Amino acid sequence: MLKKDHLGLGIVLGLLTPFVTFFIYYLLAVYMPYHRGLSEFVQILLSNRQMLPKIISICLLFNGAVFYIYTRQRKDLTAKGIFLVTMLYAITIILLKLLHG
Repeated sequence: MLKKDHLGLGIVLGLLTPFVTFFIYYLLAVYMPYHRGLSEFVQILLSNRQMLPKIISICLLFNGAVFYIYTRQRKDLTAKGIFLVTMLYAITIILLKLLHG
């Protein structure tokens, strides 16, 4: 399925990659050194609104890597879907920064 060239596949990959990256970040940066639960970490993120755009930006970096892989393979429709979702995430980050400083 990942070898196909579909816009829907790109949208799904663009949505899932940051979530997978978030859980990897949680495991490596929060759980292993500090042994905090996921719900506790989410509460910290929600209470500290300045940290949320930063975490989303870190998670969004891997969308760039997936986008690069699909453009190198000439899967242009899939890459467009990833790019579309990445831009939606970017708009979300900008709005969060504007609203919460």
